[in-house]
Amino acid sequence: MDKLGSWRRSHYSKEITPKLDGKEVTVLGWVYTIRDLGKIKFILLNDSKGEVQITIPTQAVSEDVIKKISELKKQYVIGVKGIVKKSDKAQRGVEIIPKEIKILNYAQHPLALDPTGRIPAELDVRLDARILDLRRPESKAIFHINHAVLHAIRSFLENEGFLEVQTPKIISTATEGGAALFPVLYFDKEAFLAQSPQLYKEQLTSVFEKVYEIAPFFRAEESRTTRHTSEFISVDIEEAFVDYHDVINLLENLIVYVLKYVKENCEDELKILNQEIKIPATPFKRFTYDDILKILGEKDFHIEWGEDIPTPALRILGETFKKQFYFIIDWPTHSKPFYIKPKDDNPRLCEAFDLIYEWVELASGGTRIHEKDLLSKRLDEQGLNPESFKHHLKVFDWGMPPHAGWAIGLSRLVMVITGRENIRECILFPRDRDRLEP
Repeated sequence: MDKLGSWRRSHYSKEITPKLDGKEVTVLGWVYTIRDLGKIKFILLNDSKGEVQITIPTQAVSEDVIKKISELKKQYVIGVKGIVKKSDKAQRGVEIIPKEIKILNYAQHPLALDPTGRIPAELDVRLDARILDLRRPESKAIFHINHAVLHAIRSFLENEGFLEVQTPKIISTATEGGAALFPVLYFDKEAFLAQSPQLYKEQLTSVFEKVYEIAPFFRAEESRTTRHTSEFISVDIEEAFVDYHDVINLLENLIVYVLKYVKENCEDELKILNQEIKIPATPFKRFTYDDILKILGEKDFHIEWGEDIPTPALRILGETFKKQFYFIIDWPTHSKPFYIKPKDDNPRLCEAFDLIYEWVELASGGTRIHEKDLLSKRLDEQGLNPESFKHHLKVFDWGMPPHAGWAIGLSRLVMVITGRENIRECILFPRDRDRLEP
């Protein structure tokens, strides 16, 4: 094994272009593929930005290079110092003719899976060898897009005047009634992993007015589905002096901004994933809960008023609204969390909404209750003990403004953009009821 020594990368693979013809470069990465045609050999070197072809004409390189090439196997960590050469036959029209090669580390064979993806593997097998799986071009592309989505979200919200905040992830009581909690031992007390930043972000609107948080949260999901995990990244906003119509407008404008950013900045990744982004027109369609029940009824799927919309019904809506974002607004009050504001003219309904893409729920939100007496009443109606929320209720004695907000599941949004069928593909190391490793 060779030492890195003074070698440092001069270029990433993506930066090796025909414009560098005749220049000496140093590239560092992993052996992706090896082809041996006798008098000429080819290596694809993979790094975090992509691949570049190393071409070894055995008659024109040193014996030391030939010896090193003969030792190589897939996923060995290598450094290559050589001369860039234009080549119509090479990937991206360019190749590197090596002058020196260093083997910086080995990979044990047989590998747990094929990082080129040419030999298919079940998702569980891929997740068991996640780091190898992440070297696949498709997996790598997903998380470059994930990075772009996060950058775009932060840029948009900060341009809108939002302040990024961090709230506790160890809490003393449930944020939402009925949601499954993960208990933890907090010194000599029982505590819980946070399900959302909901109560804290509401309180913070009374100080900063516009806040957002991008952070992990935890729910003990019993179900095994392609869109739920126990640990997830939530993008939350809360804004003072607005109602749900305002934050709906904010949300659809954010979605459009993110899609435009990814389309403009992730062309290579979208090509790898065979995805095309079409920018939706605004405003997105808005349907009331009652509208949706009527649409489903016309398709012979009947839901009793007040019930949630189950997955089979969402699948029908997905067929009806293919490739579309749309909102479902004005839900039955008893079906939503205690902090959602009932409508003034019809308290049976509340100022809540969900954002759906085809059949996948991406976000939910609404106008929040800012009157202490009404909030206490709603806690009672949902069978929750106001005493457990005394620290939250106390803030309402200090001047709580009218406010509204929402939360997006980051991985669900990435799932939609990248065309993946399972949310676990869009999480680096997913956690669910069956998976606690790696």
